[in-house]
Order: sequence, then C-alpha cells, then structure tokens
Amino acid sequence: MTSSAHRNELGEFLKARRGELTPRAVGLPDSGAPRRVKGLRREEVAQLAAISTDYYTRLEQGRMQASASVLEVLARVLHLDDDQRAYLYELAGKDHARPRRRARQRVQPQLRRLLDDLGSTPAMVLGRRVDILAWNTLAAALVTDFAAIPEKRRNYARILFTDPAMKRLYADWETVARTCVAQLRMEAAKYPTDPGLTELVGELSVQDRQFRQWWGEHRVATRNVGTKTLRHPVVGDLTLDWDTLTASTDPDQQLVIWTAEAGSPSHDALRVLASWAADHSGSAVNS
Repeated sequence: MTSSAHRNELGEFLKARRGELTPRAVGLPDSGAPRRVKGLRREEVAQLAAISTDYYTRLEQGRMQASASVLEVLARVLHLDDDQRAYLYELAGKDHARPRRRARQRVQPQLRRLLDDLGSTPAMVLGRRVDILAWNTLAAALVTDFAAIPEKRRNYARILFTDPAMKRLYADWETVARTCVAQLRMEAAKYPTDPGLTELVGELSVQDRQFRQWWGEHRVATRNVGTKTLRHPVVGDLTLDWDTLTASTDPDQQLVIWTAEAGSPSHDALRVLASWAADHSGSAVNS
C-alpha cells in the first residue's frame, strides 16, 4: 500500500510532467489559441490514456491508487524516460516494469579511461547478453583480438562456442562455457522478451550441441568472482583471479578484471604479456 504522501507526490509528479508537453508533441490538434493551463489538460491526458477524466483527476489529487497497467500507459503518454518511469512506479508502490526496448549500451568515457590506465591488468566491460562493450590492450592480448570481430558479433558466449582457439585457451573450457550458459539463463529471466538474446540462443543452439544441451538444463549463475587457468600461446600457463564491478550508470554493464598474486608466476607472466602486447598491439594472439 502506498501512503497518502506518496499518492500526493505521484499526483504532483503527473501534473508536472503533463505541464511539460504540448498537444502537438503528443499528436493532438493545436489551434494555437492561448491555453488556461501550461502543457496538457487533464482531459487530454485521460483521452490519450483511454481512461476517464474523473479517474485521472483522482490520481492527480492523490485520492486513489493506479494499477500497473495504467502506470505503463501514463508513462508512455507522458513520454517518461527510464528514470522517470522508475520513479513513477516507486511512488505508486508497484514493481518497475522494464521497458521492452532498451537503448544501445554505451560505455562512459571515464570507464574507458580506466580500462586504458590498467596497463598491467586485463580488463573488459561486459553488457547485456555478455556482449563485449570495451576492453584494454592486455585483455585483447590475453583472450583474443576483439577489434577483429564485427561489433554485432562481439559477444563472449558466441566467441566461446564458435572460436576453436577458446577451447585451447581455457584449461577447463567446459566449466567456463557452462558457467557462461548459466549466466545467459539469468539474463533470460531478467529480459524474457529481449530479441537479441533470443537470436543469440537460437544461433548457438543450432550450431553447438553442447550449448543446446546445457541451455536445456536451466542452470543459472551471476557474474561475481572466480579463478580461471589459461594456456596462453605466448606466455604459457596462467592462473588468474577474476572479479566484477558494476557500473553506476548502467547496472547491466560490468567491468571484469583479471589479476594474479604479486610475485607469483602468473603475475610475472602478465607483466611479460603486457610488454609483448605493447609491441604487438592490434594483432591477434589466438588466430
């Protein structure tokens, strides 16, 4: 149940948002004559939302609660962005329905600079569907030349299952791959109507028997921390710890970093690989 204070704030929020819109902006005829109120009238919002003016008036006056379906329509009618939509649902005490269409993910410049500054630490940014959004030079030297992969195909799961070099790189490829499938399953629970994820799962299910089998097991996992052993063609075996940090600007972007204990053979191997990468920047190591 929402408090009267929340209902009053919701009403004020709706009033403020309709005050920012013009009839022309929402597809209504505009005679150009002076209007008594700024923005849209209550009856115009009600008309666009296919609800009665009385119902909408009571919402603005804090005298009733809105259903989730009405909130969704009002969010569309009032042209709310994602943050405003989330705030609307919060005030109404409803679970925030994620928009079906999400904007293309972009990595903030600050995060890109951080990647570049991590000269001795492999790091990459993974997004929805484990898409590879950004990486530093050492990550490319450690895993593969991501820049050589077309942007629309640049996905960690796709690379794991379609690039034979990945099975040579990971000492325990099966565990790595099964974990990746379980992470995709978690993504599917969050975004069940995501067409990009549906396309990816369909493609890999057709191409790879193991993916098809593991997807059918319905195991789930989140990205957090772990350890991987790699058999690198340049510096040999490495055992690296990995950790994930969530971007504050987009919870569906995670910075994945790979580290080794100082003084360990794997740490020394990373330093050698960093030096090698500086001399061979842009060339693939797993071709």
